[in-house]
Amino acid sequence: MSLKRRLPFLRWSVLRMATGARNITTTGQIGDGREAAAVDYVLANARAGDIDDVLARIDEFAYEKSLLINIGDEKGALLDTAVQRAQPALALELGTYCGYSALRIARAAPAARIYSIELAEANAANARRIWAHAGVADRVTCVVGTVGDGGRTLDVLAAQHGFGAGALDFLFIDHDKDAYLPDLQAILDRGWLRAGAIAVADNVKVPGAPRYREYMRAQQGARWDTIEHRTHVEYQSLVTDLVLESEFLG
Repeated sequence: MSLKRRLPFLRWSVLRMATGARNITTTGQIGDGREAAAVDYVLANARAGDIDDVLARIDEFAYEKSLLINIGDEKGALLDTAVQRAQPALALELGTYCGYSALRIARAAPAARIYSIELAEANAANARRIWAHAGVADRVTCVVGTVGDGGRTLDVLAAQHGFGAGALDFLFIDHDKDAYLPDLQAILDRGWLRAGAIAVADNVKVPGAPRYREYMRAQQGARWDTIEHRTHVEYQSLVTDLVLESEFLG
């Protein structure tokens, strides 16, 4: 791995990202157009209908052009393994961004129906273009909204997309870090997770979701069985991170 790839602070796109960090929680984007540029790059360079090539081109863009805040290739491999372990028929993602992680879920679970909740319509539009180019638009759906909107988005999933008691096999959490625990609790309150379902949470160390980690530690062996994967923040090997993989015990 080149020094530029290993050390993120040598990349101008990382410095630009720091100045736009305040945009992420309100707009879902860095604010310099990198997300739309990533989609254009993928559509121009990736083979249509080839999930592997689409994922590779997104990774390439994030390393060589502008850093992206999706889960990335190193942590993405952990996500792949967890999805394969769950063998989901129904999967839910919180935080779509450019559609990268949903695409990894679709590749690891080719029979699954996948739903992704996204705050920003612009991100939803970008992700849908990515999914269409990869050939998975028929089984990956983005729902614009938030879990914390008083139940409206969860009601849509229940009324229109078949979410109900014990129906959910896999949950991936990668959105507003402060919302990890309350959003998980809202899903638990609906009774959607089946016993044996897997929940994966990214960025538990950086930027950090301490309340979520504390909850999983407190519930170890009771409601959840959690593995903490020590890894690195996306697209570099300097800053360490945690991915939590938790099996719901019921």
